[in-house]
Amino acid sequence: MRTLWLSLLLCATLAAVPGRSLAGETRAAQILERFEHANQWRDHVMVAAHRAGSMQAGKTLYAENSLAAVEASIAMGAEIVEVDVRRSKDGVFVIMHDSWLDRTTTCKGEVVKYTLAELKKCRLVIEGTGAVTNEPVSTLHEMLRATKDRILINLDNKLEVSDLPGMIAVARDLGMADQVIVKENLWNRQRIDAARAALVQAGGGFQFMPILADDAVHDAAFAGEVDKAFVPRAIELINWRNGAETLTATGGPLFSNRMRAEAVRGDWHLWADTYAIVNKPGGFLAGGRGDELAVAASLPREAWGFWIDRGATIIQTDEPKAAIEWLAANGYRVPYNGATRPAEPAHTASIN
Repeated sequence: MRTLWLSLLLCATLAAVPGRSLAGETRAAQILERFEHANQWRDHVMVAAHRAGSMQAGKTLYAENSLAAVEASIAMGAEIVEVDVRRSKDGVFVIMHDSWLDRTTTCKGEVVKYTLAELKKCRLVIEGTGAVTNEPVSTLHEMLRATKDRILINLDNKLEVSDLPGMIAVARDLGMADQVIVKENLWNRQRIDAARAALVQAGGGFQFMPILADDAVHDAAFAGEVDKAFVPRAIELINWRNGAETLTATGGPLFSNRMRAEAVRGDWHLWADTYAIVNKPGGFLAGGRGDELAVAASLPREAWGFWIDRGATIIQTDEPKAAIEWLAANGYRVPYNGATRPAEPAHTASIN
């Protein structure tokens, strides 16, 4: 009876802790288990909210890279939020996509020419409507603290590869390095070596995701080299749109049968991007098969479904809510209910 009472008390205590399930795992831990074991979860497509997930149904509802957007992404069930990292004049890591403040804040000029105290006087602006929010520019520390144990956070490094160790140090100080995914674009051996050097300096315990873009990488064999160098849990593949091509029929040279075989052998996710680049509409990163086709044209099967057919198990999108709803309705989402499948030992960034 005493054992039963203690068990019930423990369950009640864990249930009262924000971000924890009745199984005692944080939501981030449950997501991480699926992220680290791609082969066991290929029937589940994870969703990464681009720039924290500011859009829904073609409308910008939140300022990009804002805490408000992050909260909305968590509430709708996204597994990952992507944010962009720069430095202030006094060397503090801050969350901002552009090198200039003009587009997304009430301030003007370059981010690097503002101290943190000055940046805190800027207010984030909702692009499209121009509505000014009450939210200031966030530091990396503030953004990480807000996401801890609730979601994985993908840091898009807008600085140099040598800045990665500093970013990881911020996460490690918060006890959440394992919940952070950092990424770098790789296209040759020299770039691999530069990334390896930075990651060695950063230490272990975090996730590193290589980015391969088919304007520079044309063969899935390069992914094999990357796999040996980093043992990643996901590789982001970019299909640059051919200007003469309306909709890609193949997904480009990287979304191939060989790449899918490499992913299965390496037990890593294929990460596809379906958002459009600012001022370059039409799903530029997805061969025309992006969010606009899915939402504006109401053809999600020809967009998100196309990339799933080519092996994608993570989709980064400007439309996380619509993507999650379509994926769930079509059998591509496995609910998070506290139950997990038997797993291999956890993987984190490894340098061979």
